[in-house]
Amino acid sequence: MGYRIERIGTEDWEHLRRVRLAQLLDTPMAFAETHATALAFGEDEWRSRTARVNEPGCIGLVAVDEAGEWVGTMISFASGPGSAVLVGVWVDPGHRGRERGVADRLLDGIVAWARTAAGARRLVLTVHEDNPRATAFYERRGFAFTGASEPYVLDPDSRLAEMVLPLD
Repeated sequence: MGYRIERIGTEDWEHLRRVRLAQLLDTPMAFAETHATALAFGEDEWRSRTARVNEPGCIGLVAVDEAGEWVGTMISFASGPGSAVLVGVWVDPGHRGRERGVADRLLDGIVAWARTAAGARRLVLTVHEDNPRATAFYERRGFAFTGASEPYVLDPDSRLAEMVLPLD
């Protein structure tokens, strides 16, 4: 199956909403809001989110399958001199796996953007301590734990660990 990697457009709010709700049901600990909270948001919030990923210093990428369905996302934004942050990472369970390459292609696009458009020398993310699948992907792609962590906003008894990928 072939996949296209595209930028999230300002008018893609309905697609973004559908994918976000799927993300929150599939891997709730990977995101900082609940499905119930996101479900209650109106059109204005979703339009605001698509506008935000199109502002300078930010990018939202989506993987689109042959049927035109959004099956993965990654978002990044510049976060200070030489740094970009990776958020909103998700691939639909039916499209996961190294052989499909969806996550790799999305991350390749983010890394290229971070190096060129954002001028970043490092890409930073946080990963939930109970998300070994995501951790394994990040480590395979060269991210390393920094030792820094923070409480997970939806469950302060669990932690988000910081990982960094050098880009130079």
